Amino acid sequence: MDKISKEIARITYNALDEKKAEDIKVIEIGDITVIADYFIIANGTNSSQVQALVDNVQQVLSKHGFEPKRIEGVRSASWILLDYGDVVVHIFSKEDRLFYDLERIWRDGKVVEKEQLED
Repeated sequence: MDKISKEIARITYNALDEKKAEDIKVIEIGDITVIADYFIIANGTNSSQVQALVDNVQQVLSKHGFEPKRIEGVRSASWILLDYGDVVVHIFSKEDRLFYDLERIWRDGKVVEKEQLED
């Protein structure tokens, strides 16, 4: 994984944590797919918090010079995908996260702890 994608993952984790996202998971998938280096999965407790998480991630990454290539699902506020190229951020409502269970689908990826993003 390159340094830039790891930096985006670190900044994203902190932006989600700052707004009290639940159960933030960073999954390194670069060794098993060409889609991205990292998937970041988190959820909010309600649609307002989901939107606040999305807004904060976009604002903080934009301050660091990173803009999303694509955004999907904004109207529904139950699963929003922010595509930053090598880092794809999935922000869910609690119910949709349980339903889609991306962690199970990508279980061959390596879960990265917050501390590992810092070095």
